[in-house]
Amino acid sequence: MRARAHEYSLRNTLYNYILNQFMRRSVPNLPTGKKISFAACSDFTSKEFDMETQQLTRVGPGTPTGSFLRQFWMPALMSSELMADGAPIRLLLLGERLIAFRTTSGKVAIMDHRCPHRCASLFYGRNEDEGLRCVYHGWKFDGDGKCIEAPNVSSRKPIHPTIPTTAYRTREVNGVVWVYMGERQTPPPFPEFPVLLEPADKVSVWCMQRECNYLQALEGDLDTSHSGFLHLGVGMGADESTKGRTSPEALSMAVPNPEFKIVDTPSGVRAGAYRPADQSSTYWRFTNFIMPFFSQVPPCPLGSEAVLRAWVPMDDYHTMFFSITSDTFLLSRSPNARQRAIPQPGLTTDYKYLPNTTDWYGRWRSAANMSNDHLIDREMQRKQSYTGIEGLDIQDAAVTESMGPIVDHSAENLAQSDLLVVHARRKMVNAVEQWIQDKALPAPVDNPSLLGDLWSGHVIAPKGEALEIVYEKNIPSSRHVAA
Repeated sequence: MRARAHEYSLRNTLYNYILNQFMRRSVPNLPTGKKISFAACSDFTSKEFDMETQQLTRVGPGTPTGSFLRQFWMPALMSSELMADGAPIRLLLLGERLIAFRTTSGKVAIMDHRCPHRCASLFYGRNEDEGLRCVYHGWKFDGDGKCIEAPNVSSRKPIHPTIPTTAYRTREVNGVVWVYMGERQTPPPFPEFPVLLEPADKVSVWCMQRECNYLQALEGDLDTSHSGFLHLGVGMGADESTKGRTSPEALSMAVPNPEFKIVDTPSGVRAGAYRPADQSSTYWRFTNFIMPFFSQVPPCPLGSEAVLRAWVPMDDYHTMFFSITSDTFLLSRSPNARQRAIPQPGLTTDYKYLPNTTDWYGRWRSAANMSNDHLIDREMQRKQSYTGIEGLDIQDAAVTESMGPIVDHSAENLAQSDLLVVHARRKMVNAVEQWIQDKALPAPVDNPSLLGDLWSGHVIAPKGEALEIVYEKNIPSSRHVAA
């Protein structure tokens, strides 16, 4: 352990040395002797760090990151996708081909899609009488993955109790089926995100598949300065029309290059993007990265909406996005969503989907996708919309999918606006290392109450007030977690 700690210390020293050398060449007026820690700036990263973060994109069985991700409860599918005794569906999670079905009594089962007899797919199985029966030889499996019948086998000693199969524990909360794919006999406690503690009838859930790796999709939420450009159209006159106004959009467009402050949390990293609101106050936008692939975004007053966005890896090249929020959240797609005048054409959330199919990638596919250039309208782009793409999340999908299935981190040139992206990568690299070396996990895995004070949103605060004070003063006091 001491040798590993020494190696880790040397590596951090190397990162900071490289960073300081680059910064001294790039910032001529930097005072002599002034150190720049990696925690304070993200303008440059080392190639070694790029190689480490690239490993975060590999999620299949047997990979370090894949092993780490399996230690968390994660969204698997929407409750509405399964009916009791209904057809099983193909489910791709972390590179594993699984089958999901709901038993007669309503329990959700998720297991390997292969029958352990001769590996025929249980997708073709009969879902009946509290189990799924393989149509090849009639072997039947209950909701826990146990073989309860093997009718083609004649033996004095029944064979079916000895048949192994891979099945995972599930739990349904507020319209989402969650799954634990780790090796613990007793799963960790269920997470206590604020939105999971809300009444089910006050929660909105929707999904959309992304044709790219989960990390670059997630990082779109962590890079909040893009909203002034991609979504709000700074640079084509939209900023001129908002001068003198104090709406969140107007403040974001008035200062498109905010400064950032970062705070480590037990669950991940919190970022506060800040810019002047007027001479005596500051406009803050708070975003949370929550390990391993959750985010909370700021288009709401801080602490007013319960928000959770999950970027669940299907495999290395596809991601299932889950939006789980209070139904009044602006982006909830609920009839109860708060209405706000759309400041720029193209920001609708009434997304169109292709019909679901039964193949591994057949669920929740946007009708606007890479095959049709996300339905970009060049005439609209010239005259009305910054992107020419209709739909806020479609705009996000277009840019993250355009990077390729897995973006090459060594080709990036990160800037100050990417501070949360870099810190999130560092947090994940360190967490994966700790898991692989010492089987240590982030504290909220076994102490889920630490998730209860995670909120996002925007707020105007007195000028000079510290990030931590602004945050604590504006989140619901009933959710505060004792240190």
